[in-house]
Amino acid sequence: MANILIVEDDRIVARDIRQQLEAMGHTVAGMTADGAQAPALARSAGADLVLMDIRLAGAVDGIQAARAIREQCDIPVIFLTAYADDETIRRANLTEPFGYLLKPFETSQLRTVVEMAVYKHAAERRLRQSERRYAATLASIGDAVIVVDPGALVSYINPVALRLTGWPAGKAEGQPLDAVFRVVDETMRSPLRCTALDVLRDPAQGGQLVRTALLLSRTGEEWPVEEQSTPLAGERETSAGAVLVFRELSGRRAMERALRHAHRELGKASLLTSMGEVTASIAHEINQPLAAIVTNASAGLNWLRKAPPELDETRQCLERIKADGSRAADVIASLRNLVKSAGTSVAELDLQSLLRQAVELMRPEIDRHGVRLQVQSRDTLPQVLADRVQIQQVLINLIANAIDAMAAQPPGARSLTISLRIDPAAGKVHLAVADTGTGLPPGAAADIFKPFFTTKADGMGMGLAICRTIVEAHGGSLAATPMLPHGTVLTFDLPLAAGMPPAAPPG
Repeated sequence: MANILIVEDDRIVARDIRQQLEAMGHTVAGMTADGAQAPALARSAGADLVLMDIRLAGAVDGIQAARAIREQCDIPVIFLTAYADDETIRRANLTEPFGYLLKPFETSQLRTVVEMAVYKHAAERRLRQSERRYAATLASIGDAVIVVDPGALVSYINPVALRLTGWPAGKAEGQPLDAVFRVVDETMRSPLRCTALDVLRDPAQGGQLVRTALLLSRTGEEWPVEEQSTPLAGERETSAGAVLVFRELSGRRAMERALRHAHRELGKASLLTSMGEVTASIAHEINQPLAAIVTNASAGLNWLRKAPPELDETRQCLERIKADGSRAADVIASLRNLVKSAGTSVAELDLQSLLRQAVELMRPEIDRHGVRLQVQSRDTLPQVLADRVQIQQVLINLIANAIDAMAAQPPGARSLTISLRIDPAAGKVHLAVADTGTGLPPGAAADIFKPFFTTKADGMGMGLAICRTIVEAHGGSLAATPMLPHGTVLTFDLPLAAGMPPAAPPG
């Protein structure tokens, strides 16, 4: 129920109104016949509503008192009058009353007008509070915001937009949008139409019109901005205007320039790192055939020291030395081509034959470490499309990696299994190298192919990274899978040579 002030110079009418209001459950904040005292009394009594007679005795009539109440207090006024001439109504309307009651009136009329006034005032108060909250929010955000009505006139502009457009506070409202927000093309400096105007013309484009432009400030400054416009929906699918949001890009572009500079510096560092990687890869790849040469040379010398010398054994050592020397030369040529971005020498190859050669080259290391080797393959396999030197390099690296992985195992527990199988549906041959080593650390299955990742104290972490690069360049993939209870399987695949018959059985 409402607390209501009665301003009426007819005491009988005032008492009658009081009785009616109290019967309805309202309270009467007071009664006065003095229009000059009405604003102060309404404020001090905490009135929710004022019933104001238009014609009051004294210097201040009801219309003047209502104007003072509207300016000094947020309290609604209902006019009471026995006169409804046009001039009186015109003057009364200027005070924005919440209703009229023509004397004499019925109790039902009084009830209806009072309830409507209280409800309307509460709704308007909530609306004003909401508007203040939204205005405070828009004023505090970092983006510039301009709201325009359906006629493209500015109805709201926040402080950020005022600063960027160069308009003083209170001057931009009511101005045409294209007078406040003037943009040109950044390159050609040709005038551009604001996206909000396009949204007003076609609301369906709302939210999709995003553009960068150069904003020409009223004070002569120029700002690169990004603008986006959204329609404001009115009642019954009509347009209530549009919201233009724009942000100044100088800071972001400075950050982008700094980022590009950082990328250039990172590129320089990456180049130095790449040079180190190439050096490490050369050392890694050449070390294996050189180590094999040293091993075979030592074995050959031992055979020659025997009495009589074992010439056949020595000859086999020399043959292996020759093969290792050729392999080292091939690796160097392959790395040189890689640096030169030369194409690989892809041909139709027998993967089983390449595997036998790789095993033979690694035989001294396999025997020296006491590794038990088992090769599982069908008699014949289709040929693959690959570069012989590079794929042999991958095979040797995978075998060497498996041998190293089992170094901590007792000699009788070092088992290396290499299997070959065909996947007709995928058109590929799969090769798996399984060891019984200590296995991979948790979560390391993907990391072991990253450059410089290694689980060995003296490793560079380049071998498997190079292997994956080579295999992927051939259209294949290389993956690692932990085995239970320990060990690792490294599997790679290569595409079949299309339309090629199976390779001949090994002779």
